[in-house]
Order: sequence, then structure tokens, then C-alpha cells
Amino acid sequence: MSFLKATKSFVSGIAIASSLAIAGAAQAEELVMSSWLPPQHPIVEGIMQPWANSVAEVTEGRVTVRMLAKALGPPTAHYDLAADGVADITYGLHSFTQDDRFLRSRLGEFSFIGDTAEETSVAYWNTYAGDLDAQSEHVGTKLLGLFVHGPGYFHNNQRQIETIDDFAGLKVRTPGGYIADLAADLGITTQFMGPGDVYEKLSTGVIDGVTFPIEALKAFNLTDHITHSMRIPGGIYNTSWFLVMNEGVWDGISDEDKTAIEAVSGETFARLAGERWDLADTEGAAFVDTTDVVVYDAPAAVVDAIKDLADGYEADWVAEVEATGFDGAAALAAMRSATGQ
Repeated sequence: MSFLKATKSFVSGIAIASSLAIAGAAQAEELVMSSWLPPQHPIVEGIMQPWANSVAEVTEGRVTVRMLAKALGPPTAHYDLAADGVADITYGLHSFTQDDRFLRSRLGEFSFIGDTAEETSVAYWNTYAGDLDAQSEHVGTKLLGLFVHGPGYFHNNQRQIETIDDFAGLKVRTPGGYIADLAADLGITTQFMGPGDVYEKLSTGVIDGVTFPIEALKAFNLTDHITHSMRIPGGIYNTSWFLVMNEGVWDGISDEDKTAIEAVSGETFARLAGERWDLADTEGAAFVDTTDVVVYDAPAAVVDAIKDLADGYEADWVAEVEATGFDGAAALAAMRSATGQ
């Protein structure tokens, strides 16, 4: 082969390789996730980022997820940010959305539903995304994941709760939804705010306490402003979380990559989220043990009083859900059976 022919062949090879690289780059899609929690929070570093890494791995780099360092809006807006296409992917609490579009999601908010985040998150995905058709409530998005945190505690800096009357008059931050209503029935003055605002409100006396899982005392540096933390078997409440992608963005992904992404989402994602939150709760509890915060079990009379109130809220929810054609009572029973409650 002459030098000229060899050179032409070499140049042609480079051109072909470059064309293939360009074509591959054109097919790759970077999706933007708006994230509103601190980068070091267990949800961000232990759940969302590993999931994003898995998406890139299973799609062989054709779909990647870039998590923004700064949120595109307040925590309360994050579902709509995805539904409206402002962000490609978001996560958040159903209770942050101040309307009734997520009626059936309340399954994951009730008291006494599970002692670990892992078992409760998996049960929640299988029940809400299954028999309760969660996708149909997530209009404008593809529902990729659901999870709950560990059992909710009642934390305050005024007194240990010995009787049901000890709740009265306390000013407490709640995440909205079921626990806000339950707290109001207990005589508590509730305040709604994002978790990032709790430290300031506690330290300045605007609120006396907060409903959070135990990990949050460490995650949000609250132990200097909390004196008592009360735990209840199965949790005094829980929170229902979503992971969603804009529907149009999802539709634009190839069927092959959709299948791959679904394999690392759904129940797999619920288990990942639950395991990571359980680890955070374990680490948080160990940290709290080194502080002056008194952690104690709720007295039986307090548990019984909360159960009486909870029964009423569950009955109302079951009736509302049944009016839409779903069996809420069966869903609650299935959840509790799966978690041993």
C-alpha cells in the first residue's frame, strides 16, 4: 500500500470513529435532578446519588442524572417542578403538596405502620404502587420510586410526655398531612416549614419541638435545642416520599433504557432507600446517646390515646379511598402484615 493510500485509509478511520463518537454523544441524555436537601443528607448522598449512578450504569451511559447543587424551587414545589418540566427529575414528600391529588399516598403517613424504613418502604411500594395504582395519582410524571423514613419520634424541649395532656400548648413543626391533623387533636399548635428551617425556629424559641425520625437530630444539628425524644412502636407517624420523572422526558427514552431504569427503581429503589435510612437512624441514635437528650418509650396510656385518634383518621381515609373505587382497609392490612405490625 502506498503512503498516500495508507494516509487516506488512516484519515478515513479517524472520520468514521469520530462520527460514531458524535452519534453516541447525540444519543446520550443528561437528565437534571433538582435536590433541596443538604448534599450530606442521607437521602442525597445515600439514596439519590447511588440511584443516579445506577441509572448511568444500567443504561451504559446513554442516560445520566446530574444532581443540581441548588434546588430549582422550594421543597413544597418539587412535584410540580417535575410535572411542569422545570426539572427532569425530583423527589419530595407527598404531604408538601397542599391539595388532595395524592389521597391514596396517605397510606404511608399513618401511625404504627413499621419499625424499620426498609420493610415499610418495600411494603409501601408494593401496596400503593400495586393495588392502589399510585401511578394514576402522579399525573404528568413517571413514578419511579416510593419510600418512607424510619418510625417518627416526637421531640421537644419543654417536658417529657407522661400523659396525653402533656402535649397541650406545645408549638411543634410537622411536615403537614396526617401528623399535622393528629397533633392538632392532641392540643398542639402546629407549624409547617421545610426541614432546613427547623434549627433556626427551635433555637430562637419559635417552636418547642418537631416530629422527625431520630436521624434528623444529627442531620440537622438539633440536639442542643431538644431535651426529650419520645418513641412509639411503629412510629407516631411516617412520611410518604416520591421519586418522579417528567412524563415527556420519560417518553423520550428508548424502551431498552426504560426497562433498565425500571429495574433499579420501584421495589429495588424502595429497598435501597429504606436500608440507607435505617443506617442513618442507627447512626443518629448512637449520636443522640452521647448527648443530654432523654430518649424514652411512650407510656402505654399515651400510646392508647394516640391509637384511638389514629383509628378515626384511618376510618375516614378508608371511606374516602373506597369512594374512588379502591380498598383502603385491605391496603392498610397488607402494609401492616408485611411489616409485622
